[in-house]
Amino acid sequence: MDIYAPSHLEAHIRKTMAFYHPRCIDPQGGFFHYLRDDGQIDDKSHRHLVSSTRYVFTYARYASYFGESEHLHWARHGLKYLETRHFQTSYQGYAWSLQDGIVEDDTNHCYGLAFVMLAYATALKAGIGEAREGLYRVHRLQTRHLWEPQWQLYADEADRHWRVSGYRGQNANMHSCEALIAAYEATGDLQFIDRALQVADAICRRQARQGGGWIWEHYDSQWRIDLDYHRDDPKHLFRPWGYQVGHQTEWAKLLVMLERHRPDVGWLLPKACELFLSSVAKGWDREHGGLVYGLDLEGHICDGDKYFWVQAETLAAAAMLGQRTGDRRFWSWYERIWDFSQRHMIDHRYGGWYRILSPDNHRYTDLKSPAGKVDYHTMGACYDMIAAVCPKP
Repeated sequence: MDIYAPSHLEAHIRKTMAFYHPRCIDPQGGFFHYLRDDGQIDDKSHRHLVSSTRYVFTYARYASYFGESEHLHWARHGLKYLETRHFQTSYQGYAWSLQDGIVEDDTNHCYGLAFVMLAYATALKAGIGEAREGLYRVHRLQTRHLWEPQWQLYADEADRHWRVSGYRGQNANMHSCEALIAAYEATGDLQFIDRALQVADAICRRQARQGGGWIWEHYDSQWRIDLDYHRDDPKHLFRPWGYQVGHQTEWAKLLVMLERHRPDVGWLLPKACELFLSSVAKGWDREHGGLVYGLDLEGHICDGDKYFWVQAETLAAAAMLGQRTGDRRFWSWYERIWDFSQRHMIDHRYGGWYRILSPDNHRYTDLKSPAGKVDYHTMGACYDMIAAVCPKP
């Protein structure tokens, strides 16, 4: 695979999408979320908000890029499921998970709302005009119930009555920033990019100073670092302990995206370079290759597993920083991580990426796509890479 050729990156997107489409489609509504390595559906009855929204993203983005009307139809199919099953009119929130169509967990997660916003924004950019109403609705919900202006950040979660918990986290804010950028690109409405910049500034400068330059994951209600949160559960799916290498590089990517729209903000690019270069230097497994999951307080590896999304998001950040700066160091990382990913992370037989590998690069399970995956990270990163290796004149 020529990693600098847009046609090869496009072919990789097509093969990844072909793993899911059309087998993931539930004609009764939404999509099947759990797939084995060979594509077998593992669980047809359980639905998770993150997967439901990310499927809309993958279908709408694919339709927009490749001009595939069929995929646009299925993006609408996914939006309908969000609006008729996940959205709960009784408390004006989005159910976190469903079992057999019935609400299983009614917690209102900011992380989930961020992906609802991203789904609507991506659908709107793809030409689904009716997505505009949903986009503004979820933005109002997030702002009314979770935005804390004194911190310029979102609270993390609330119960069905919108009573906010004491936990604060950077991850929900990071994906809210991503969704706000997409919302601005879909609408041109300055309130979205202004809010995205506020979130990025608060996390990447103010909060990062507490972490010595890197971004810690967990905080209390006053946005003070909580060093003990999930210390006993470091592999938590959405709230792992430690410095996450992939989140430093994912923020680097978002800062480059923000700089495109706000080139007058001078701190964005230097901070993106700093986050990227410092974290990959510490996070690269010198023995087995690949970027590890977690680093401890001293910057030593505390979780050596290799996650698909860490490699994919870092590839996108490397390409975008390489294109933006012309610095060969970023392209060297781009080549190194692609080499590792092609040898270990990508399923060349069936398509898609394996979710997680052990420190010595062996699979733990044949469950390729559990709740939350659906290769949103990998396909999304490829679109970003294509734009970077073949920038518009």
